[in-house]
Amino acid sequence: MQALPGFRDFLPENCARRNYIFARWREVARRYGFVEWEGPPLEPTELYKKKSGAEIVEQLFNFIDKGEREVALRPELTPTLARVVAAQEREFKKPLKWFSVGQFFRYEKQQRGRLREHFQLNCDIIGEKHLAADIELVSLCVDILRAFGFTEKDFVVRISDREFWTDFFRAKNVPSDRWDDLLQAIDKSARESREKTAEKLGDLADPVFAMLKSCGKSARLEQLVEGLRARGLADFVAIDVGIVRGLAYYTGIVFEAFDRAGKFRAIAGGGRYDNLISNLSDVAASMPALGFAMGDVVLGELIDEVPTARESMQKTIADESRMNIYIVIAKEQRRSDALAQIQQLRDRGYRVDYPLTPTKVARQFQAAKDLGARLALLYGDEWPQVKIKNMVTGEQDLVARDGLLQHLQAHSSLSS
Repeated sequence: MQALPGFRDFLPENCARRNYIFARWREVARRYGFVEWEGPPLEPTELYKKKSGAEIVEQLFNFIDKGEREVALRPELTPTLARVVAAQEREFKKPLKWFSVGQFFRYEKQQRGRLREHFQLNCDIIGEKHLAADIELVSLCVDILRAFGFTEKDFVVRISDREFWTDFFRAKNVPSDRWDDLLQAIDKSARESREKTAEKLGDLADPVFAMLKSCGKSARLEQLVEGLRARGLADFVAIDVGIVRGLAYYTGIVFEAFDRAGKFRAIAGGGRYDNLISNLSDVAASMPALGFAMGDVVLGELIDEVPTARESMQKTIADESRMNIYIVIAKEQRRSDALAQIQQLRDRGYRVDYPLTPTKVARQFQAAKDLGARLALLYGDEWPQVKIKNMVTGEQDLVARDGLLQHLQAHSSLSS
């Protein structure tokens, strides 16, 4: 038996990589004042239909449950967020700054950077319409990527504004019922041939291509860049009006993060969706909202691609997995004494391992080396003294059992 297509087993090494990513996501989000929340992995299928239309069902893992309800594994978090905020928004002061780390599922063709399951960071700001919120969110996206060791040479966040295009359509007297199709064509223009894009744009092809070539002019985007410049982050972003985000619910500034070399899919993407919560709930008035998502699959590929990021990850994982202390039981009659001390050490936060069954001393020391233990404590003929061996320097010392804990306190780096 093997894992299903598009799904992954997380053996210890891969699980350590995943936890490394999660830890940095959480660390930076909390640094920005975001608080963690979570929703259920299973929702009524109707919730996703209401947001994306009936065609979304083709991309869902959906089924009829034992209560005869049509349900689906979540493909994204925004509909759940809208449902929760609509029901609970009076309980919280605005703006809400929430983040979540969870697993998501899409029944679609698996390809590089896109599986049928993945883990994803979602960060959202609810209840603030000022441009300062957009600046804050883009800054957070940049700083999360910087936390992995990436520099402005490794990635860029391309920012755009859907209102730039809707203003353009109004100036060209384009009927509003054409806007969504035109925006989708612009969004795909970088991935499709010029001829195919021109066919979709029709009589607007030439002016749209001209606008894309000139990068367009937007006072709001310039203000956003200046806000990032004040934080020293302007080198990480670029105005690119070709970024539209194909989803129709976006209402303002949108952005996507890419590797500079252009080898991978988007690392992250998001924007402002001021009307979505009211559209998905009974909230009468629109509620300002914006957010972005960052998946673990493409991010992991980029970490492997950039040497400094890869080495930083490997060092951190090695340090976090290293055992502080390995207990070597040279005499089995000392096992009960060793076990009593092991519990004391673990209670104080040390990572401690030992042989579960009688084992040759040489193999025990090899186990200590394999686990990266900094110290080995030997319980043998020296009892009631304990021999301490520094596994890095090879230095050895004898310490009375009653003074062992105080002696170890001098090795502050051992504490987990």
